[in-house]
Amino acid sequence: QLQLVQSGGGLVQPGGSLKLSCAASGFTLSTYTMGWFRQAPGKEREAVSSITSVENRTYYADSVKGRFTISRDTAENTVYLQMNSLKPDDTAVYYCAAATGPTVRRINMWYRPHLYDYWGQGAKLTVSS
Repeated sequence: QLQLVQSGGGLVQPGGSLKLSCAASGFTLSTYTMGWFRQAPGKEREAVSSITSVENRTYYADSVKGRFTISRDTAENTVYLQMNSLKPDDTAVYYCAAATGPTVRRINMWYRPHLYDYWGQGAKLTVSS
């Protein structure tokens, strides 16, 4: 059974840092393109970052570029999202997701949620003083 299990999340002060984890079971994470998405209250789900299979290319939304870093640990079969310089606007439920195939690896496709096949359960991040 393919499964993504997330950990992390919580309450962080503005300017703080947090690292989210997403562990895969039932499949080898490195063979999938892994993405992070978030959904704030009353808003649509938006893409945050992605790391592609094959090329290990990384993509970031403009809103998080320079502050967030996606990484993958093949030994742990886990993908991470390191978030620094957090802002109140980063408050959301964060989801990791896995996708296969070449389409999702393209620069104009990585942010499309419908291309991702498997999703984690979500982790809530609140950035507030």
